Amino acid sequence: MATTTISPKFQIVIPKEVREKLHLVPSQRLQVVEKGGVITLVPEVPLKSLKGVLKGMSKTDVREKKDRL
Repeated sequence: MATTTISPKFQIVIPKEVREKLHLVPSQRLQVVEKGGVITLVPEVPLKSLKGVLKGMSKTDVREKKDRL
């Protein structure tokens, strides 16, 4: 497990092995999510990169908006 330290300016460094595994690049934006005392960093992805991700998805069993709760 990789670890990091918070600097006096409240900055952290993401360990190299994590940056390489997730293909993070300088100035890439991350969403910070806190839940139950756990901090999670989630990389933002451009919408263009999601094009075609649902290709071939079944359209059966999709509920209408009025049926959702």
